[in-house]
Amino acid sequence: METQINEETLKKWRLILGGDEADGTGIKLSGEDASVDQSLTALYEFERKRSFDYGEQKGKGGGQASSPTVARWLGDIRKFFPESVVQVLQKDAMKQPALQQKLMLEPEILEQTTPDVHVVATLMALGKLIPEKTRSTARMVVQKVVDELMQKLEQRTISAIRGAINKSSQKRNPKYNELDWNTTIKKNLKHYQPDYKTIIPETRIGYGRKSKASLKDIVICIDQSGSMGTSVVYSGIFGAVMASIPSVKTKMIVFDTQVADLTEDLKDPVDILFGVQLGGGTDINLALSFCQEVITKPDDTILVLITDLYEGGNVNEMHVRMKKIVESGVQAICLLALNDDGSPSYDHENATKFSAEGVPVFACTPDMFPDLMVAAIQKQDLFLWAGQNDIVLKGLGKKE
Repeated sequence: METQINEETLKKWRLILGGDEADGTGIKLSGEDASVDQSLTALYEFERKRSFDYGEQKGKGGGQASSPTVARWLGDIRKFFPESVVQVLQKDAMKQPALQQKLMLEPEILEQTTPDVHVVATLMALGKLIPEKTRSTARMVVQKVVDELMQKLEQRTISAIRGAINKSSQKRNPKYNELDWNTTIKKNLKHYQPDYKTIIPETRIGYGRKSKASLKDIVICIDQSGSMGTSVVYSGIFGAVMASIPSVKTKMIVFDTQVADLTEDLKDPVDILFGVQLGGGTDINLALSFCQEVITKPDDTILVLITDLYEGGNVNEMHVRMKKIVESGVQAICLLALNDDGSPSYDHENATKFSAEGVPVFACTPDMFPDLMVAAIQKQDLFLWAGQNDIVLKGLGKKE
C-alpha cells in the first residue's frame, strides 16, 4: 500500500515538473497520464520550444497546418480537466501572441473554447485580424459571455441605482399622492396603537416628482489600451445596464490616442465590445478634454475614468484638466481596473496626484460596482466609502 501511495505521489510530481532536465522522479508516464502530460507540455514549454508541438496528426506531418493540432489540444484539456482548470489553461494560452491567433482565428477552434471575459478581451484585441469566416462565431461567443454577465449583474445594478436615485429625492411631509407608504409605515412602527390597530404616521416620507435637473448623468470613460481588456468588457456591460435606467443618462467614451463616443451602441453591449479596438496608445488628457465637452450638468454628473494612468499624452495638462473637472462640481472616480483579476499595474505618481486633486483611485470588482454607483449618486465621501468596504485606495502615501 505504501509503495502504491509513493508511486502516485511521484507520478503527480512528474506531471508538475514536466520531465526532461527537471525530472528526478524516475517515473515514466503512460496512457491517460502521458496524454495529460503532453497537453501541459505543449502549453508550458511553448515559449522555450517556440512552437506548439502536439504530436503529428493522422496522415499529416508535423509541418502541416496548425489548426487541427490546436483543436486536438483544446479537446484534450476539456477531457482531462474540469471547466475551472480549462479556463486557466486557455487564459495562459492567450498570453502567447502566436497561440492567440491559432486559438481565435479559426471558427471550429473558437467554437470549442470555454467563453469568459478573457476570451472576449482577446477577441477585442484581435479586432480586424479576425477573418470574415470567424466573425459570426466570434460574435456568438461574445454574446454568450454578455448574456451570462447581464444575468448576473443587471438586476442588482438596476435595483441599486434606482433605489439610490429615489432616496436622493426623498422628502419629508410629502403630499398624499407622493407618499412612500412602505417607508412611512416602517418609520412609524413604534407609533403603533394596539387599541385602534393602526399606526399614527407622525413622520411621513415620500418621493417628489423628479425634475430633469434632479436626474444623474454618468460618463464612463474607458482606456482601451491592451492591458485594460477585461475592464472594458465589464464596463460595456455596466454601461448598457445603466443606459436602460430612465433616471440616469449614461455616456460611454473609449480612448487610446483618439477618442470615440460609443453611447449610441449602449443598447447592445455586443456592439460596444466589437466597437472597441484594444492595444493602442494612451492619451488621458485628450479623453478628459472630450469629457469636459459632453458634461453639461457638473453638479449632477459622475465621471468614472477607467485607466491604469500610464499617460502617453501631456501629463501636466491631464492633471490641470482633472482638477478643473472636480472644481466644476463633477464627482470623479478613477478605477485602475474593473475586474476580478486582482491588483493592477498602474502609474503610482499619477495616482498620488489624482488623490490630491480629490479623485479617489482604486481597483473595483464587478460585484462592488453597483454599490460604488449608489455611493456616488448619494454623494457620499468615496474615500471613506472605499475604506469602509476594505478597498485599498491608491496614491495616498500609505503602504499598499
